Amino acid sequence: MLAANDWLTIALAKGRILPPTLDLFEAAGINCDEVREESRKLIFTLEEHKLRFIMAKPTDIPTYVEYGVADLGVVGKDVLMEQDKELYELLDLGIGPCRLSVARKAGCEDFSGGYVATKYPRTAERHFQGQGKQFEVIKLHGSIELAPLLNLADVIVDLVSTGKTLVENNLVETETIAYITSRLVANPGSYQVKGGRVMDLVNRLEQVLDVNEVKPC
Repeated sequence: MLAANDWLTIALAKGRILPPTLDLFEAAGINCDEVREESRKLIFTLEEHKLRFIMAKPTDIPTYVEYGVADLGVVGKDVLMEQDKELYELLDLGIGPCRLSVARKAGCEDFSGGYVATKYPRTAERHFQGQGKQFEVIKLHGSIELAPLLNLADVIVDLVSTGKTLVENNLVETETIAYITSRLVANPGSYQVKGGRVMDLVNRLEQVLDVNEVKPC
């Protein structure tokens, strides 16, 4: 009979970062074929590896890990910065690289204060408070680029990957707040109680990341 400590539950984000996350786990020796199948299942049990994957919205993953429903989670640094939960950040997985940036309409003056539209109100507040600017944050849930175009906000704070969306909407990136990738995080209690299993997984993932690292010429 398996002991409770033998098992790890890992919360994974549904969506575009799931395939590269599964690629990483498979390269670390964990067969994820069942997780890749087209399905509405939200919980996958891998008896062979004593692992359980739960599929969740990216913004919910820190909560699942914080409350110990999941021992570990894979989640973007942007979500971690915004929610500021008490989790252990164990590993930068390098998945989904982008940046959290400030942008404004092309041709407008630099932002000295005013309205900020974003999905990341707490992160934006910390950033502009640090600059001593007077501002008001307007929380939006999507299509953030609309806000300056419709004069709802002076600037936006949002994720930028290639910058193509900004260009197509006549916006320019003016500041980078943070560089973003997916991180492996742990519940502090799980890290203490299941430290051996957690670190075994971390070491295996680190070996894969080291192999895949682009070496300078």
